[in-house]
Amino acid sequence: MPELAVLRSPDEVLFGRGMAAAAGRVAARHGRRALVITDTAIAATKGYRTVAGALDAAELEVDVFEEAAVDVPMEVIEQAAARAHAFSPDAVVAVGGGSVIDLAKATALLLSHPAPLSRYYGEHEVPGPVVPLIALPTTAGTGSEVTPVAVIGDPELGMKVGVSSPYLIPRVAICDPLLTLEAPARVTAYAGIDALAHAIEALMAVERQPTWELPLERVAVGKNALSDAVALVAIQAIAPNLERAVSNGDDLDARAEMLYGSLTAGMAFANAGVSAAHALQFAIGAATGTAHGLGTGVMLPYVMAFNRSERRAALEQIAVALGEPAADPVAVVHRLGLAIGLPASLAELGIAPERIRGLAEQAAGIRRLAGNNPRDLDIAGCEAILHAAWHGDPARLYEPAPA
Repeated sequence: MPELAVLRSPDEVLFGRGMAAAAGRVAARHGRRALVITDTAIAATKGYRTVAGALDAAELEVDVFEEAAVDVPMEVIEQAAARAHAFSPDAVVAVGGGSVIDLAKATALLLSHPAPLSRYYGEHEVPGPVVPLIALPTTAGTGSEVTPVAVIGDPELGMKVGVSSPYLIPRVAICDPLLTLEAPARVTAYAGIDALAHAIEALMAVERQPTWELPLERVAVGKNALSDAVALVAIQAIAPNLERAVSNGDDLDARAEMLYGSLTAGMAFANAGVSAAHALQFAIGAATGTAHGLGTGVMLPYVMAFNRSERRAALEQIAVALGEPAADPVAVVHRLGLAIGLPASLAELGIAPERIRGLAEQAAGIRRLAGNNPRDLDIAGCEAILHAAWHGDPARLYEPAPA
């Protein structure tokens, strides 16, 4: 029998074409006032009009905050929180990508608990439930609609930080592939490879001693039976459809598979956690302004190669899920990234070799992520991964095969 199985998720997940029309009746379960959080680009789409129409049909009183911004800047959080306090909603409805949903999580948190947001950084620091949140993703990537994490930009720290608590899991996730049709190719690529990183890092995460205290003390408990199961489903959905969705955004079948893959990958890492690729991207993103999904996608095959000695069985499972059981899954993932337009190396991102040590030090210090890696991730390990990525060659990280 499995030694550990943990699954925290929304009360409801509603998935399917046209499901966005349920938003009004779902929101009405919580009261008559709904604060919608979105951004200006999403607010101009056909998909958003479907959600707005559903809220109107349910005769809800609605206020709309459409100033969400990439990386969730602190000043935008403060603006949204002020708007929310003035309106006093019964529910928050997020329509957008990961930044929009994370802004909605922060807003729902600050509606229920006192500022500043910084008092809730880290794991299990949110003291109780937040205003009900209904999340409708418009990209297939972050999985934020099912996760307990909000990642925000803190100007004082000069980098992104996370608030991680089961109380931040949206009450309902409404996943409609039609809402993703208008996502540009670049957004589709970066979000999609990020979803693949979520699934693979969850499947390769550290294994912790299973005790009853573990899920009470950690939000991300590490590799476990339930997260493994949904991670494999996610890889199977994403691998054959990511390049299709990027090359033809009107391919609704590919869009649906990608959204399902993002959803299940979100469930996987919501419980197991992610590790080195995300820790390294926090440092790379702060230094270069690189989009989150681009950075995690570039780093993913190098992290897989670094962890190979500790996760050979998981890599075999990944190869099967990728549809290439006889191939090296590191090479398959590397090729996929190049096929959707990711840079071939960190050098292409403008990172000079002399900066690698500083990036390694920063990444290794993000223990919430680095500590979830199956192989000890110290400064030297981060430096080795970054050097291989600078050269564009994951095989530099392979250890000699046992004699």
